Amino acid sequence: MTEEMLRDRTGTAYLVGLELPARQRDGWTADESLDELERLVDTAGASVVGRQVQSRPTPDVATYIGKGKAEEIELLRRHLEFDFVIFDDELTPVQQRNLERIIDCQVLDRTAVILDIFALRARTREAKLQVELAQLGYRLPRLTGKGIELSRQAGSAGTVFNRGPGETKLEVDRRRIRDRMAALKRELADIQAHRARLRAERSASAVPVVALTGYTNAGKSTLHRALAGSDVLAEDRLFATLDATTRRVEPAEGEPYLLVDTVGFIHNLPHGLVAAFRSTLEEVTQADLLLHVVDAAHSKRAEQMQTVNQVLTELGAGDKPTLVVYNKADLVDPAELEHLLAHTPGAVAVAAARGQNLEGLQAAVQQALRERREVLEAVIPYARSAWLSWAHERGRVLAEEHREDGTYIAVELERSLAARLRAALGE
Repeated sequence: MTEEMLRDRTGTAYLVGLELPARQRDGWTADESLDELERLVDTAGASVVGRQVQSRPTPDVATYIGKGKAEEIELLRRHLEFDFVIFDDELTPVQQRNLERIIDCQVLDRTAVILDIFALRARTREAKLQVELAQLGYRLPRLTGKGIELSRQAGSAGTVFNRGPGETKLEVDRRRIRDRMAALKRELADIQAHRARLRAERSASAVPVVALTGYTNAGKSTLHRALAGSDVLAEDRLFATLDATTRRVEPAEGEPYLLVDTVGFIHNLPHGLVAAFRSTLEEVTQADLLLHVVDAAHSKRAEQMQTVNQVLTELGAGDKPTLVVYNKADLVDPAELEHLLAHTPGAVAVAAARGQNLEGLQAAVQQALRERREVLEAVIPYARSAWLSWAHERGRVLAEEHREDGTYIAVELERSLAARLRAALGE
Protein backbone atom coordinates (compact mmCIF):
# COMPACT_ATOMS: atom_id res chain seq x y z
CA MET A 1 0.00 0.00 0.00
CA THR A 2 1.38 3.39 -0.97
CA GLU A 3 1.41 6.35 1.35
CA GLU A 4 -1.07 8.15 -0.94
CA MET A 5 -3.54 5.29 -0.54
CA LEU A 6 -3.01 5.36 3.20
CA ARG A 7 -3.92 9.01 3.44
CA ASP A 8 -7.20 8.33 1.65
CA ARG A 9 -8.24 6.05 4.50
CA THR A 10 -9.90 7.88 7.36
CA GLY A 11 -9.02 7.31 11.00
CA THR A 12 -9.14 9.47 14.09
CA ALA A 13 -7.31 8.85 17.34
CA TYR A 14 -7.50 9.95 20.96
CA LEU A 15 -4.19 9.91 22.85
CA VAL A 16 -3.71 8.97 26.50
CA GLY A 17 -0.58 9.28 28.62
CA LEU A 18 0.43 8.90 32.25
CA GLU A 19 2.52 11.36 34.21
CA LEU A 20 4.57 8.99 36.34
CA PRO A 21 7.28 9.91 38.86
CA ALA A 22 9.66 7.55 37.02
CA ARG A 23 9.16 9.46 33.77
CA GLN A 24 10.65 12.59 35.27
CA ARG A 25 14.01 10.85 35.55
CA ASP A 26 14.45 10.50 31.76
CA GLY A 27 13.72 14.17 31.09
CA TRP A 28 10.41 13.73 29.20
CA THR A 29 7.11 15.00 30.54
CA ALA A 30 3.95 13.12 29.58
CA ASP A 31 2.83 16.01 27.34
CA GLU A 32 6.17 16.09 25.52
CA SER A 33 6.00 12.35 24.95
CA LEU A 34 2.42 12.70 23.66
CA ASP A 35 3.64 15.38 21.23
CA GLU A 36 5.98 12.80 19.76
CA LEU A 37 3.23 10.15 19.75
CA GLU A 38 1.03 12.57 17.81
CA ARG A 39 3.74 12.84 15.15
CA LEU A 40 3.92 9.06 15.02
CA VAL A 41 0.17 8.81 14.56
CA ASP A 42 0.30 11.42 11.80
CA THR A 43 3.10 9.49 10.09
CA ALA A 44 0.94 6.35 10.25
CA GLY A 45 -1.89 8.17 8.47
CA ALA A 46 -4.40 8.93 11.22
CA SER A 47 -5.39 12.26 12.75
CA VAL A 48 -5.54 13.15 16.43
CA VAL A 49 -8.78 14.64 17.78
CA GLY A 50 -7.83 14.93 21.44
CA ARG A 51 -5.59 13.85 24.28
CA GLN A 52 -5.41 13.62 28.03
CA VAL A 53 -2.77 13.03 30.68
CA GLN A 54 -3.44 11.36 34.01
CA SER A 55 -1.11 11.57 37.00
CA ARG A 56 -0.63 8.30 38.85
CA PRO A 57 2.15 6.89 41.07
CA THR A 58 2.10 3.66 39.01
CA PRO A 59 0.03 2.28 36.10
CA ASP A 60 -3.11 0.35 37.02
CA VAL A 61 -2.40 -3.36 36.60
CA ALA A 62 -5.80 -4.13 35.06
CA THR A 63 -6.51 -1.09 32.86
CA TYR A 64 -3.35 1.07 32.99
CA ILE A 65 -5.38 4.22 33.77
CA GLY A 66 -8.01 2.81 36.13
CA LYS A 67 -11.56 1.66 35.37
CA GLY A 68 -13.15 5.03 36.13
CA LYS A 69 -10.88 6.91 33.75
CA ALA A 70 -11.49 4.29 31.07
CA GLU A 71 -15.25 4.81 31.44
CA GLU A 72 -14.73 8.56 31.05
CA ILE A 73 -12.90 7.96 27.78
CA GLU A 74 -15.79 5.79 26.54
CA LEU A 75 -18.17 8.71 27.20
CA LEU A 76 -15.81 10.97 25.22
CA ARG A 77 -15.76 8.43 22.39
CA ARG A 78 -19.55 8.59 22.09
CA HIS A 79 -19.26 12.37 21.70
CA LEU A 80 -16.14 12.63 19.50
CA GLU A 81 -16.61 9.32 17.64
CA PHE A 82 -12.90 8.58 17.34
CA ASP A 83 -11.72 5.26 15.89
CA PHE A 84 -8.77 4.53 18.17
CA VAL A 85 -7.56 5.17 21.69
CA ILE A 86 -3.77 5.12 21.67
CA PHE A 87 -1.71 4.85 24.85
CA ASP A 88 1.79 6.28 25.04
CA ASP A 89 3.30 3.24 26.75
CA GLU A 90 3.16 -0.42 25.82
CA LEU A 91 0.06 -2.09 27.25
CA THR A 92 0.06 -5.64 28.56
CA PRO A 93 -2.33 -8.05 26.79
CA VAL A 94 -4.54 -8.05 29.90
CA GLN A 95 -4.71 -4.24 30.02
CA GLN A 96 -5.55 -4.07 26.33
CA ARG A 97 -8.34 -6.64 26.60
CA ASN A 98 -9.83 -4.98 29.69
CA LEU A 99 -9.76 -1.55 28.07
CA GLU A 100 -11.49 -2.83 24.92
CA ARG A 101 -14.26 -4.26 27.09
CA ILE A 102 -14.90 -0.74 28.42
CA ILE A 103 -14.05 1.47 25.43
CA ASP A 104 -15.99 0.52 22.32
CA CYS A 105 -13.21 1.07 19.77
CA GLN A 106 -9.78 -0.26 18.93
CA VAL A 107 -7.26 0.21 21.75
CA LEU A 108 -3.63 0.51 20.68
CA ASP A 109 -0.33 1.50 22.22
CA ARG A 110 2.85 3.24 21.13
CA THR A 111 4.44 -0.04 20.07
CA ALA A 112 1.56 -0.88 17.72
CA VAL A 113 1.84 2.52 16.05
CA ILE A 114 5.59 2.19 15.51
CA LEU A 115 5.13 -1.32 14.13
CA ASP A 116 2.51 0.03 11.73
CA ILE A 117 4.87 2.75 10.50
CA PHE A 118 7.61 0.19 10.04
CA ALA A 119 5.23 -1.97 7.97
CA LEU A 120 4.50 1.07 5.81
CA ARG A 121 8.15 2.08 5.41
CA ALA A 122 9.76 -1.33 4.83
CA ARG A 123 11.11 -1.58 1.28
CA THR A 124 13.71 -4.34 1.11
CA ARG A 125 13.04 -8.03 1.67
CA GLU A 126 15.07 -7.97 4.88
CA ALA A 127 13.18 -5.01 6.33
CA LYS A 128 9.82 -6.59 5.51
CA LEU A 129 10.82 -9.85 7.18
CA GLN A 130 12.09 -8.03 10.26
CA VAL A 131 8.88 -6.02 10.56
CA GLU A 132 6.71 -9.08 10.15
CA LEU A 133 8.69 -10.93 12.82
CA ALA A 134 8.29 -8.02 15.24
CA GLN A 135 4.56 -7.77 14.50
CA LEU A 136 3.97 -11.46 15.12
CA GLY A 137 6.00 -11.34 18.32
CA TYR A 138 3.80 -8.45 19.49
CA ARG A 139 0.53 -10.16 18.53
CA LEU A 140 1.24 -13.65 19.80
CA PRO A 141 0.48 -13.01 23.50
CA ARG A 142 -2.56 -10.91 22.53
CA LEU A 143 -4.46 -13.72 20.79
CA THR A 144 -5.63 -15.68 23.84
CA GLY A 145 -9.32 -15.29 24.57
CA LYS A 146 -9.85 -12.33 22.28
CA GLY A 147 -13.14 -13.25 20.59
CA ILE A 148 -14.67 -10.08 19.18
CA GLU A 149 -11.64 -8.11 20.31
CA LEU A 150 -9.53 -10.11 17.85
CA SER A 151 -11.78 -9.01 15.03
CA ARG A 152 -11.06 -5.40 15.97
CA GLN A 153 -7.32 -6.07 15.90
CA ALA A 154 -7.24 -8.21 12.80
CA GLY A 155 -10.06 -7.32 10.49
CA SER A 156 -11.05 -3.69 10.83
CA ALA A 157 -11.29 -2.80 7.17
CA GLY A 158 -10.95 0.81 6.16
CA THR A 159 -8.76 1.92 9.05
CA VAL A 160 -5.06 2.41 9.58
CA PHE A 161 -3.02 0.36 12.07
CA ASN A 162 -3.99 -2.89 10.35
CA ARG A 163 -1.09 -3.48 7.97
CA GLY A 164 0.92 -6.66 8.15
CA PRO A 165 0.53 -10.43 8.16
CA GLY A 166 -2.68 -12.31 8.87
CA GLU A 167 -4.82 -9.26 9.54
CA THR A 168 -8.02 -10.54 7.91
CA LYS A 169 -7.85 -14.16 9.10
CA LEU A 170 -9.54 -14.61 12.45
CA GLU A 171 -8.69 -18.32 12.51
CA VAL A 172 -4.96 -17.65 12.92
CA ASP A 173 -3.70 -19.44 16.03
CA ARG A 174 -0.62 -19.47 18.19
CA ARG A 175 0.87 -22.56 16.54
CA ARG A 176 0.69 -21.05 13.07
CA ILE A 177 2.22 -17.83 14.30
CA ARG A 178 5.08 -19.68 15.97
CA ASP A 179 5.68 -21.68 12.78
CA ARG A 180 5.75 -18.48 10.74
CA MET A 181 8.11 -16.81 13.21
CA ALA A 182 10.48 -19.78 13.00
CA ALA A 183 10.45 -19.58 9.19
CA LEU A 184 11.13 -15.82 9.31
CA LYS A 185 14.06 -16.33 11.67
CA ARG A 186 15.57 -18.93 9.34
CA GLU A 187 15.26 -16.64 6.32
CA LEU A 188 16.67 -13.69 8.24
CA ALA A 189 19.59 -15.85 9.39
CA ASP A 190 20.42 -16.54 5.73
CA ILE A 191 20.25 -12.82 4.92
CA GLN A 192 22.36 -12.02 7.98
CA ALA A 193 25.00 -14.54 6.85
CA HIS A 194 25.07 -12.87 3.42
CA ARG A 195 25.41 -9.47 5.08
CA ALA A 196 28.29 -10.79 7.19
CA ARG A 197 30.07 -11.97 4.04
CA LEU A 198 29.67 -8.52 2.49
CA ARG A 199 31.08 -6.93 5.64
CA ALA A 200 34.04 -9.32 5.52
CA GLU A 201 34.71 -8.33 1.92
CA ARG A 202 34.54 -4.65 2.85
CA SER A 203 36.93 -5.26 5.74
CA ALA A 204 39.37 -7.05 3.47
CA SER A 205 39.33 -4.10 1.07
CA ALA A 206 40.56 -1.85 3.92
CA VAL A 207 38.00 0.84 2.99
CA PRO A 208 36.75 2.37 6.27
CA VAL A 209 33.05 2.30 7.11
CA VAL A 210 31.29 5.35 8.55
CA ALA A 211 27.77 4.80 9.90
CA LEU A 212 25.15 7.48 10.44
CA THR A 213 23.19 7.05 13.65
CA GLY A 214 20.86 9.24 15.64
CA TYR A 215 17.31 10.02 16.62
CA THR A 216 14.63 9.64 13.99
CA ASN A 217 14.10 12.75 11.86
CA ALA A 218 17.43 14.26 12.90
CA GLY A 219 18.46 14.44 9.24
CA LYS A 220 20.56 11.30 8.74
CA SER A 221 19.15 10.51 5.30
CA THR A 222 19.47 14.14 4.20
CA LEU A 223 23.11 14.10 5.28
CA HIS A 224 23.64 10.78 3.47
CA ARG A 225 22.31 12.33 0.26
CA ALA A 226 24.48 15.42 0.74
CA LEU A 227 27.72 13.50 1.34
CA ALA A 228 27.25 10.51 -0.95
CA GLY A 229 24.87 11.84 -3.59
CA SER A 230 22.58 8.91 -2.82
CA ASP A 231 18.89 8.49 -3.59
CA VAL A 232 17.95 7.66 0.02
CA LEU A 233 14.48 8.92 0.89
CA ALA A 234 14.69 12.09 2.95
CA GLU A 235 11.58 13.84 4.24
CA ASP A 236 10.31 15.56 7.38
CA ARG A 237 8.59 12.49 8.82
CA LEU A 238 9.50 10.00 11.53
CA PHE A 239 11.19 6.79 10.33
CA ALA A 240 11.38 7.98 6.72
CA THR A 241 13.72 5.08 5.95
CA LEU A 242 14.33 1.71 7.59
CA ASP A 243 16.86 0.04 5.34
CA ALA A 244 20.61 0.24 5.81
CA THR A 245 21.92 1.93 2.64
CA THR A 246 25.64 1.97 1.83
CA ARG A 247 27.33 4.32 -0.65
CA ARG A 248 30.98 5.08 -1.36
CA VAL A 249 32.13 8.63 -0.65
CA GLU A 250 35.09 10.08 -2.57
CA PRO A 251 36.08 13.28 -0.74
CA ALA A 252 38.10 15.96 -2.51
CA GLU A 253 40.88 15.41 0.02
CA GLY A 254 41.61 12.31 2.08
CA GLU A 255 40.77 8.64 1.82
CA PRO A 256 37.45 7.34 0.45
CA TYR A 257 35.02 5.62 2.82
CA LEU A 258 31.71 3.77 2.81
CA LEU A 259 28.82 5.74 4.32
CA VAL A 260 25.98 3.70 5.84
CA ASP A 261 22.55 5.14 6.65
CA THR A 262 20.64 3.19 9.33
CA VAL A 263 17.22 3.25 11.00
CA GLY A 264 16.72 6.06 13.51
CA PHE A 265 15.99 5.57 17.20
CA ILE A 266 13.15 6.98 19.25
CA HIS A 267 12.13 7.50 22.87
CA ASN A 268 10.51 4.32 24.24
CA LEU A 269 11.65 2.31 21.22
CA PRO A 270 10.13 -1.15 21.73
CA HIS A 271 12.76 -3.70 22.72
CA GLY A 272 11.18 -6.16 20.30
CA LEU A 273 12.06 -3.86 17.43
CA VAL A 274 15.65 -3.51 18.58
CA ALA A 275 15.88 -7.32 18.64
CA ALA A 276 14.15 -7.75 15.26
CA PHE A 277 16.37 -5.16 13.56
CA ARG A 278 19.57 -6.30 15.25
CA SER A 279 21.05 -7.69 12.02
CA THR A 280 20.54 -4.33 10.29
CA LEU A 281 21.76 -2.40 13.31
CA GLU A 282 24.92 -4.52 13.37
CA GLU A 283 26.13 -2.18 10.62
CA VAL A 284 26.60 0.29 13.46
CA THR A 285 28.59 -2.15 15.59
CA GLN A 286 30.89 -3.02 12.67
CA ALA A 287 31.59 0.57 11.58
CA ASP A 288 34.98 2.23 12.03
CA LEU A 289 33.37 5.57 12.91
CA LEU A 290 29.88 6.66 13.97
CA LEU A 291 28.40 10.01 13.00
CA HIS A 292 25.83 10.77 15.71
CA VAL A 293 23.47 13.15 13.91
CA VAL A 294 21.58 15.46 16.27
CA ASP A 295 18.73 17.86 15.49
CA ALA A 296 20.35 20.96 16.97
CA ALA A 297 17.08 22.90 16.78
CA HIS A 298 15.03 20.38 18.77
CA SER A 299 14.04 21.37 22.30
CA LYS A 300 14.70 17.81 23.55
CA ARG A 301 18.03 17.29 21.80
CA ALA A 302 19.83 16.34 25.04
CA GLU A 303 17.21 13.70 25.84
CA GLN A 304 17.31 12.44 22.24
CA MET A 305 21.09 12.08 22.43
CA GLN A 306 20.72 10.15 25.68
CA THR A 307 18.20 7.81 24.02
CA VAL A 308 20.56 7.13 21.11
CA ASN A 309 23.50 6.50 23.44
CA GLN A 310 21.42 4.04 25.48
CA VAL A 311 20.46 2.02 22.41
CA LEU A 312 24.04 2.07 21.09
CA THR A 313 25.21 0.71 24.44
CA GLU A 314 22.54 -2.00 24.26
CA LEU A 315 23.82 -2.95 20.81
CA GLY A 316 27.41 -3.14 22.04
CA ALA A 317 28.52 -0.03 20.14
CA GLY A 318 28.70 2.38 23.06
CA ASP A 319 32.49 2.61 22.92
CA LYS A 320 32.78 3.13 19.15
CA PRO A 321 34.69 6.23 17.94
CA THR A 322 31.91 8.80 17.53
CA LEU A 323 31.72 12.23 15.96
CA VAL A 324 28.71 14.33 16.99
CA VAL A 325 27.15 16.21 14.06
CA TYR A 326 24.74 19.01 15.02
CA ASN A 327 22.42 19.22 12.02
CA LYS A 328 19.92 22.00 11.17
CA ALA A 329 22.42 24.53 12.53
CA ASP A 330 20.81 27.23 10.39
CA LEU A 331 17.75 27.05 12.67
CA VAL A 332 19.69 27.66 15.88
CA ASP A 333 20.70 30.96 17.45
CA PRO A 334 24.47 31.45 16.80
CA ALA A 335 25.26 31.99 20.48
CA GLU A 336 23.40 28.80 21.43
CA LEU A 337 25.17 26.88 18.69
CA GLU A 338 28.55 28.15 19.89
CA HIS A 339 27.66 26.98 23.40
CA LEU A 340 26.74 23.51 22.07
CA LEU A 341 30.01 23.13 20.18
CA ALA A 342 32.05 24.36 23.14
CA HIS A 343 30.51 21.69 25.38
CA THR A 344 30.77 18.82 22.87
CA PRO A 345 34.47 18.22 22.09
CA GLY A 346 35.13 17.56 18.42
CA ALA A 347 31.53 18.20 17.34
CA VAL A 348 30.72 19.74 13.96
CA ALA A 349 27.70 21.89 13.05
CA VAL A 350 26.10 21.55 9.60
CA ALA A 351 22.88 22.28 7.75
CA ALA A 352 22.65 19.22 5.51
CA ALA A 353 19.56 20.38 3.63
CA ARG A 354 21.37 23.59 2.63
CA GLY A 355 24.80 22.03 2.16
CA GLN A 356 26.35 24.24 4.83
CA ASN A 357 29.74 23.29 6.31
CA LEU A 358 29.91 19.88 4.62
CA GLU A 359 33.60 20.61 3.93
CA GLY A 360 34.17 21.05 7.67
CA LEU A 361 32.41 17.77 8.36
CA GLN A 362 34.49 15.96 5.73
CA ALA A 363 37.66 17.31 7.31
CA ALA A 364 36.52 16.11 10.74
CA VAL A 365 35.71 12.67 9.34
CA GLN A 366 39.16 12.42 7.76
CA GLN A 367 40.78 13.43 11.04
CA ALA A 368 38.80 10.82 12.94
CA LEU A 369 39.70 8.15 10.38
CA ARG A 370 43.38 9.03 10.65
CA GLU A 371 43.21 8.67 14.43
CA ARG A 372 41.99 5.10 14.08
CA ARG A 373 45.24 4.20 12.31
CA GLU A 374 48.85 3.92 13.40
CA VAL A 375 52.24 3.48 11.80
CA LEU A 376 53.88 0.16 12.60
CA GLU A 377 57.55 -0.60 12.00
CA ALA A 378 58.47 -4.27 11.76
CA VAL A 379 60.89 -6.74 10.23
CA ILE A 380 59.10 -9.59 8.47
CA PRO A 381 61.26 -12.74 8.09
CA TYR A 382 61.64 -13.96 4.52
CA ALA A 383 60.11 -17.29 5.54
CA ARG A 384 56.93 -15.39 6.44
CA SER A 385 56.72 -13.18 3.35
CA ALA A 386 52.97 -13.80 3.14
CA TRP A 387 52.60 -11.20 5.89
CA LEU A 388 54.42 -8.68 3.70
CA SER A 389 51.78 -9.15 1.00
CA TRP A 390 49.11 -8.94 3.70
CA ALA A 391 50.50 -5.57 4.86
CA HIS A 392 50.50 -4.21 1.30
CA GLU A 393 46.88 -5.30 0.79
CA ARG A 394 45.50 -3.92 4.05
CA GLY A 395 47.64 -0.88 4.77
CA ARG A 396 49.71 1.90 3.25
CA VAL A 397 53.39 0.97 3.14
CA LEU A 398 55.47 4.09 3.81
CA ALA A 399 58.92 2.48 3.66
CA GLU A 400 60.35 -0.89 2.70
CA GLU A 401 63.93 -2.20 2.91
CA HIS A 402 65.39 -5.69 2.44
CA ARG A 403 67.75 -6.71 5.22
CA GLU A 404 69.64 -9.86 6.19
CA ASP A 405 67.00 -11.04 8.66
CA GLY A 406 63.96 -10.05 6.62
CA THR A 407 62.09 -7.16 5.07
CA TYR A 408 61.79 -3.99 7.12
CA ILE A 409 58.55 -2.07 6.58
CA ALA A 410 56.88 0.99 7.98
CA VAL A 411 53.17 0.57 7.31
CA GLU A 412 50.09 2.58 8.24
CA LEU A 413 47.33 0.23 9.41
CA GLU A 414 44.11 0.30 11.37
CA ARG A 415 44.94 -0.22 15.02
CA SER A 416 43.20 -3.60 15.13
CA LEU A 417 45.15 -4.79 12.07
CA ALA A 418 48.39 -3.46 13.51
CA ALA A 419 47.75 -5.48 16.67
CA ARG A 420 47.13 -8.56 14.54
CA LEU A 421 50.43 -8.13 12.68
CA ARG A 422 52.33 -7.62 15.96
CA ALA A 423 50.82 -10.81 17.36
CA ALA A 424 51.70 -12.75 14.18
CA LEU A 425 55.31 -11.58 14.36
CA GLY A 426 55.56 -12.24 18.07
CA GLU A 427 56.20 -8.65 19.01
